[in-house]
Amino acid sequence: MDKKQEKKQDAAVFHLILNNLRKVIQGKEQVLRETLIAFIAGGHILLEDVPGVGKTTLAKALATSIDSSYQRIQFTPDLLPADIIGINIYQPKTGEFEFRKGPVFSDLLLADEINRSSPRTQSALLEAMSEKQATVSGKTMSLGEMFTVIATQNPVDFHGTYPLPEAQLDRFFMRLRLGYPDIEHEAMIIQQQQLKHPLDSLESVAARDEILQVRKDVRQVSLKKQVTAYLLEIVKSTREDPRIKLGISPRGSLAFSRAAQVHAWTEERDYVIPDDLKAMAVPVLSHRLMLDTKTRHSGTTKEEIIKDIMEKTSVPVGVRD
Repeated sequence: MDKKQEKKQDAAVFHLILNNLRKVIQGKEQVLRETLIAFIAGGHILLEDVPGVGKTTLAKALATSIDSSYQRIQFTPDLLPADIIGINIYQPKTGEFEFRKGPVFSDLLLADEINRSSPRTQSALLEAMSEKQATVSGKTMSLGEMFTVIATQNPVDFHGTYPLPEAQLDRFFMRLRLGYPDIEHEAMIIQQQQLKHPLDSLESVAARDEILQVRKDVRQVSLKKQVTAYLLEIVKSTREDPRIKLGISPRGSLAFSRAAQVHAWTEERDYVIPDDLKAMAVPVLSHRLMLDTKTRHSGTTKEEIIKDIMEKTSVPVGVRD
């Protein structure tokens, strides 16, 4: 198969999944595309919003669209790390311990309401999300090549929630918000679900191997030195801005570049331009910031600061198109 055929096949996979997501989430085209961009880039996704706007539905729709292993964990205050990773169980007949794998040993893991469990339980995902492996009783086991966490959380000021540690937030590729639908699309949702939920009839449209191949192919999108310099100037600004206590980490820089690659690929280009970085800046970078106390209490949001930095950072000559 030549490169043109590969591109057509990859694009077909992307649009098949996107169309599947459109069947269950109405009027949120940008969020659907960003969710899929994060997934194609191989990143973990954090869906943060108020209850009832479709966070879990979107996560389930994405998982259902892929013909692969899928597990769901409902995070609660009494959830333990062993409930996520697994546990060694003693077998009297053999006199040995047998490891029972937890939900983390799957291709797609839906961590529903992740911030309703304690920080100790949340941290059980850190190794899995960062290194695609889990360690139990000193034994390290690899997770699947496609392992992806799709987590949902309610805003941190809601009752019964625990804020995610900065180290864990940094491991999420993107943080996205659905928001309330407009009246027109909410009417469509009511009509659509009169008899049954659209998830009930949703089918997988892409194979596991197809997703892995697309993830490899998008890495071939060119990121020129001048564009990389522009990216790093943005990152540097977050580390030097007096409003920001903790700027973007190298992990964040890498995520930023990979998101731009996939965005360029969705625009049918094999090279990244500044517009790709501008499109991906807020969902990839904002949740990784830690604001200083004064800025945090002033009401200024992380998203506003990222937008401000993007406006102030000049595009180097020679990389405007």
